[in-house]
Amino acid sequence: MPAARESLLDAAYTALTRRPWSAVRMVDVAAAAGVSRQTLHNEFGSKDGLARALVRREADGYLAGVDRALAAHADPRDRLTAVAEWTVSSARGNPLVRAVLTGSWGDRLPAPALPAVPSGSAVPARRRADGPLPSPAGFVALVRDRAAAVIAGPGVPGSDTAEPARSCELVIRLALSCVAAPPADDDVADLVRGALHRQPVP
Repeated sequence: MPAARESLLDAAYTALTRRPWSAVRMVDVAAAAGVSRQTLHNEFGSKDGLARALVRREADGYLAGVDRALAAHADPRDRLTAVAEWTVSSARGNPLVRAVLTGSWGDRLPAPALPAVPSGSAVPARRRADGPLPSPAGFVALVRDRAAAVIAGPGVPGSDTAEPARSCELVIRLALSCVAAPPADDDVADLVRGALHRQPVP
């Protein structure tokens, strides 16, 4: 039941914005979503399962935004600048995205284990949520590879993506530094364009 699942994840995220994850109760999440507690347990199995699914959903939303940023421009530097701006705004606006990208979970957030957990669920979404979550380094590599593939274009041999991949990784890591220590004028775009000025971006 996809609608119930999304409602439960929405309710869990809303609860997390109001109180620490340790204080979020499954019964309250179910009530806020308008479903039974049994439905919540059928979908996620446990509070840890709910946390993993919530983190994965927010991470997937961030990656979808990366794809939109890459598709919104033709010029490679504009594409990478848009990815950097999206990364900074997404991490600032969503504590789970920030935690996934930086590895800094804090006391208020769930900190689901990165390795896969055993799953015998017949629900595809739950099986996926039970799968491994990327580490921050894994996430950087994932975004880098997506961006490099778009910038290099279709049919480009893997070896020809090495330079774009380096530029993409530089931009992503620069964006993450802006999350941790915002520039004085908060102009991420200028910072990225300055860094890319000397980079061999096709």
